[in-house]
Amino acid sequence: MVEKTTGLILRKRRLTESSLIIHWLTPNLGRLATVAKGALRPKSVFRGRLDLFYEADFSFNRSRRSELHTLTEVKSREIHSLLRVNLSYLQQACYCAELLEQTTETDTPLPEVFELMRSLLDHLPRQAPAPHTVFAFEMKLLESLGLQPDPADSTLSAGAKCLLEVLGKGAWETISRLKISVPQANELSGFLERFMIYHLGRVPRERMAALQGPA
Repeated sequence: MVEKTTGLILRKRRLTESSLIIHWLTPNLGRLATVAKGALRPKSVFRGRLDLFYEADFSFNRSRRSELHTLTEVKSREIHSLLRVNLSYLQQACYCAELLEQTTETDTPLPEVFELMRSLLDHLPRQAPAPHTVFAFEMKLLESLGLQPDPADSTLSAGAKCLLEVLGKGAWETISRLKISVPQANELSGFLERFMIYHLGRVPRERMAALQGPA
């Protein structure tokens, strides 16, 4: 049966010489994976439509035997081209996508998480790369999972507690105006890393690159 939805491409990898596996995040169907058969062929109907963080309307045939479905049609909505202007934008987006995949299950509706990821991709290129963008995503994702830390019930400094509250509750425009010192960034980074390791078991290895940016 053919199903239709809207999704963001979180990850892609080669399956064969001509085909790709595309990992999507959708609001109503959650995370799912599709095979784009022949996507790497010069005359493929998918050519130029499947890349990291593209948003698209797509159709697929659901498999009855596995979690890998067959992609049949893709219509691009937004390619987020500005993410490719600066490597740091992509590093931060890739880390956030990895954290999202680690903390969510497949085939589970994720409308709130979908909107969070979509808003992050829109926000990233609107300011210089900053570590507090990552902290804000971590806080907002943890909240959507019901795991948000309580700044008041922590050993953070008073300034860091205030910042953590804004990062978790504030709009992206507000967060972009925050002035965070290096000591404060280090304090927040260490606190969130320890919190996530305790509650999630680990953090994706891409976190360090996302916070530091390209060498």
